[in-house]
Amino acid sequence: TRGVVLICSFLFFTGVLFGYFIIAPFAVNFLMGHTIPGVTNTPTLASYLSYLIMFTVPAGAIFELPILAYFLTKIGLLTPEFMRQYRRHSFIIILILAAVVTPPDIFTQFMIGIPLYILYEISIVVSKRVLEREAKEEAN
Repeated sequence: TRGVVLICSFLFFTGVLFGYFIIAPFAVNFLMGHTIPGVTNTPTLASYLSYLIMFTVPAGAIFELPILAYFLTKIGLLTPEFMRQYRRHSFIIILILAAVVTPPDIFTQFMIGIPLYILYEISIVVSKRVLEREAKEEAN
C-alpha cells in the first residue's frame, strides 16, 4: 500500500506543479489581458487564490489518469486493446480539452495536450502490465 500511496501522491503533486507553473501563468495572463474598455481589472488575493486552486487541483486530478486506468483494468472495465483502438479519438479529445482550458494559441494548447497524451500512453502501459500480472498469477 505504501507504493500506491507514493505513486498516487507523486502523480497528484506532479499535476499540481504542472498546473501551477504551466497552466496558471498562461490562464491568469489571458484573463488579466482581456478587459472591457473603461473597466479596470482589480483582482484580489482571494480571487487569485481561487483561480490558482481552480487550475492546480484539477490538473492534479487529471494526472491520476494512470491510477484510474490501473483500477479500471483491475475490475475488467478497461483493456489496453481498447485504449489502443481509440487512441486517435483520445488524441482529438485531449486537443479539444487543451483548446478549451488554454488561451487561443497553438503553443499553449500543445503545452497542455502533449503531457496529457503522454499520460494516456502511460495508462496503456499500466493497463497492459496489470493484465500481464494477472495472467502470470493465473498461470501459477
